[in-house]
Amino acid sequence: MMEHKKIVVIGAGIVGCSIAYYLSKMGQRNITVIEQGPLLETGGSTSHAPGLVFQLSFSKILTTLASQTVETFKELSIDEQHSFYPVGSLEVARTPERLEDLKRKAGVASSWGIEAFLLSPQECAEKNSLICADRICGGLYVPSDGIAKPLHAVDKMTRFSKECGVEFYGHTEVTDIEVTKGQVKAVYTSAGKFEADVIVCCAGFWGPRIGEMVGVTIPLQPMAHQYVFTNDLIELNGETEEAATPLIRDQDNSIYFRQVEKGLGIGSYQHEPFPVELSDITKYEETKEMPSVKPFTPKDFEKPWEDSIELIPALKQTGIKKGMNGIFSFTPDGMPLLGESQTVQGFWVAEAIWVTHSAGVAKQMAEWMMNGAPTVDLELCDINRFDTYACSPAYYKQRSIEEYEEVYSIHHPFMQRKVSRNMRVSPFYMRQQELKAYFNEKAGWEQPQWYEANYPLISTYEKMMVIRNGWAGEYWSPIIEAEHLHTRQHAALYDTTAAKKRLEIKGEGALQFLQKLTTGNIDIAVGQSIRTCMLHERGGIKDQITVIRKDISTFLIVCTGAVEASWIRKHVPQSNQVVFQDVTSGTCSVALIGPKATEVMKSMVQRSDLSNTWIEGQAKTLFIENVSVLALRDSCGGMESWELITTSDQGLNLWDLLMEEGQPYQLIAGGDRALENLRIESFSLKSGKDFWSEHHPYEVDLHEMVDLTKPVFIGKEALLDRQRKDSETVLATLILDDPSAIVMGYEPVFYGETTLGFVTSAGYSYTLGKGIVHTLLSQAVNEEMVLEVEYFGQRYKATMMTHSPAVV
Repeated sequence: MMEHKKIVVIGAGIVGCSIAYYLSKMGQRNITVIEQGPLLETGGSTSHAPGLVFQLSFSKILTTLASQTVETFKELSIDEQHSFYPVGSLEVARTPERLEDLKRKAGVASSWGIEAFLLSPQECAEKNSLICADRICGGLYVPSDGIAKPLHAVDKMTRFSKECGVEFYGHTEVTDIEVTKGQVKAVYTSAGKFEADVIVCCAGFWGPRIGEMVGVTIPLQPMAHQYVFTNDLIELNGETEEAATPLIRDQDNSIYFRQVEKGLGIGSYQHEPFPVELSDITKYEETKEMPSVKPFTPKDFEKPWEDSIELIPALKQTGIKKGMNGIFSFTPDGMPLLGESQTVQGFWVAEAIWVTHSAGVAKQMAEWMMNGAPTVDLELCDINRFDTYACSPAYYKQRSIEEYEEVYSIHHPFMQRKVSRNMRVSPFYMRQQELKAYFNEKAGWEQPQWYEANYPLISTYEKMMVIRNGWAGEYWSPIIEAEHLHTRQHAALYDTTAAKKRLEIKGEGALQFLQKLTTGNIDIAVGQSIRTCMLHERGGIKDQITVIRKDISTFLIVCTGAVEASWIRKHVPQSNQVVFQDVTSGTCSVALIGPKATEVMKSMVQRSDLSNTWIEGQAKTLFIENVSVLALRDSCGGMESWELITTSDQGLNLWDLLMEEGQPYQLIAGGDRALENLRIESFSLKSGKDFWSEHHPYEVDLHEMVDLTKPVFIGKEALLDRQRKDSETVLATLILDDPSAIVMGYEPVFYGETTLGFVTSAGYSYTLGKGIVHTLLSQAVNEEMVLEVEYFGQRYKATMMTHSPAVV
């Protein structure tokens, strides 16, 4: 709890005011909100935002945040000054491909609990009579969407906050921030000094400038975006409300529409990107319009205007009254930037947030600050999710521009990123290129998906292989299936360098620290490993990790990624008894998997090193020729598996030795897609993919990783409290009854017409000859139910597995 801490919120737009509002509702006091512009029309993005709230996206967390925003704005619409108009929305399809994508989106709506309906062209025109039905193939209608009035919401929030003692300062520019020993201390402004224990940066596209004051990179790119107001339409003459007709989104032409009294507001992403440098943004008093607006460029709107008239013929009789190029923020992955910086204690960030998600973000941020963790999982939004490579303007500016260009594209989960590539490569990259690897990017790393050099394997396995078509066949190769099957029969070498973060914890206090950090008993023998959980303060699973004890006071931690690593670093005690080091970049790792994996290993090391006493979960440092390797014996889907970790300088040598010595055993290099399918086929669950921080260990069958005899660990009391309550979800593995059925993930699971949950991971089991999916379902499910998985509007019957899956 933070009752006695002084909190300074920088920025009085919709995000800053919402955070002050929710902190006040939770009983927090000593809050000051500082704004460089006037209160409350500050001149930032909030002041010009069109306010369209399309809740539904393929991101579960963004959909949740948008839904919570709608709930908040509806609660604030208690008088004639509306904060939200629940007019509904229509996403129309101009092409058959878009219509198929809307079918997929309708399925995701069921998965995320949003009511949505697929409509015919005529039904779309009945919902919004301005639409020309002849120009579309159909549409998706979401009745709970609508138009937010952020300035009205801000007005009501600030009134409440002021009654709770929050102080607001307009025309107050932040000039510097004091940081002492890694902790924020004060904010210096044009109006004087404000002491602060906690600072929340909600400065919008000015955020990077605030971040610079404390040495924190906020990787966002301001972008200008075209928006126009039309003259009145005859068809809207009878309208008395500012907004009564459903929103329209024509993503095939990168345009959206909303009613503005008797006219329309039209926004377009169709133009070339307009990146804006902070140095080119004027202050409020230095411009005729607000700082967040650039002059309109009519030529860029000529084609969007033609496309608009085609969809809404009534526009032909009117014209454009006013246009602008409004500035708002984009990030390298299209997600907000939230949370406390790992480098400066007390410096919190809430940036790159659209009005659509604003109040939902603020609600979760307030819970995070007050309770130690938010209610929903915000890992994909965490400010600490990027490693140092992403702090380079050369990286995040290009990626953010690409995000703008692709914002209305049909997004495939395996779609390649085009810019800012080859940022990080493993020592094996040279050999992978020689094998004609098809690369994708993961956490900045170039990661092989499959190898074209394995094409000849197709003829060996083609009679067994399942060929993917349609959506599942995009960004796919039959080589993936061949690599999978070859691993099952022989062995394959997989580059796992990018798959996990590798951290070294050492010192006299290392064991004591890890005992507090994790749910398991880390006092294991030297050379042993343990899989365990880390919980946050609310008892949710922060990560499922592997801990290897290298010696009495040195441990290697293998965790999911940068967010989890930053969380561990945050909890390291401020003493010289515990030393934390991220060794990911200085090390590399491969997984040797298959029934012949141990034979390959025996051919390379002394037999005494691979004696029968080396049990699963044991780790040893050994030599493969002259390469020092930390080898962890494991299993994968009933097959032998060896995780081999070495330093980056010896990685290429290790790869070459393994591939050469593995030839008699038909060893191949395998790509990440085959490895992922092997994981799913072996009923193994993955932290961050099949469960996340909203879930606790007992909810997802990880009770064996919890040692309640330990006197204390982070989240223990909250876990005990949650354990006593009925769980809302259950993890279940389903087998699709139709052998030809293949799904991709996030599809809804039905019992009759009731949605019970959704697919988390989807693959194909060659052992069973059927598709296999991991799912999160409601506790109401039982094995006798006839369940169905919906994929692009088609339902496939599924049978529940009767045993608990494993966890990786």
